[in-house]
Amino acid sequence: MSGKPIRVLVAKPGLDGHDRGAKVIAQALRDAGMEVIYTGLRQTPDQIVGAALQEDVDVVALSCLSGAHMHLFPAVVKGLRQQNAGDILVLGGGIIPEEDIPDLKEKGIAEIFTPGTSTVSVVNYIKGKIAQ
Repeated sequence: MSGKPIRVLVAKPGLDGHDRGAKVIAQALRDAGMEVIYTGLRQTPDQIVGAALQEDVDVVALSCLSGAHMHLFPAVVKGLRQQNAGDILVLGGGIIPEEDIPDLKEKGIAEIFTPGTSTVSVVNYIKGKIAQ
């Protein structure tokens, strides 16, 4: 990446109004030297895609606690692909049932981080993937 900091968009799609976890992740990524853009609550997939393109990010990190992840996460991936930005790494986190994870990965979510995952694990995953 030639010394350029990794740029991450942290987003809360849908009607979920709980953002403490997203803010914890955003702070951990900042502390690790990444540039973080936080979109705030209640974003549509289209708004997230638009922000990702405008901010020229390397990673989109989605957080969902409402149970709508099976609809919202793939919609973001689809929107990025439609805008020729399918190379942006898309991650998901939140209350995601284990049985949903394989389907989400099949639909283009690179990795899912569930409650209890250490912030160090998230940081290391992103750094490892972007270094590839």
